[in-house]
Amino acid sequence: MSKNLAQVLKVIEEAITKPPIPHDPYKQSLKNWAMYCLRDRGFIVVYAQNADFAVQFKGGDKLYFKVANTAGDLDDKTNWIIWDSATKTASLIPQML
Repeated sequence: MSKNLAQVLKVIEEAITKPPIPHDPYKQSLKNWAMYCLRDRGFIVVYAQNADFAVQFKGGDKLYFKVANTAGDLDDKTNWIIWDSATKTASLIPQML
């Protein structure tokens, strides 16, 4: 993993672990909440065909994300944002490169 990618993933993780608004599953979906948190940090969040959304960078590169309410049965080819309803926290599971 490149140093820049590691830094970006750290900022993304911070955006969801220290969000501008808490996630309330009864008011918004995890996907919409995660996209809001990333946009609030200045990321460009765009549509993604094979993921829930993507973060696009100036050079056109994208990081793809999927969201889930459980950490079971996740593929390792995608970045995941997982909601733990027991602890009411979100976490980032980066893809395996």
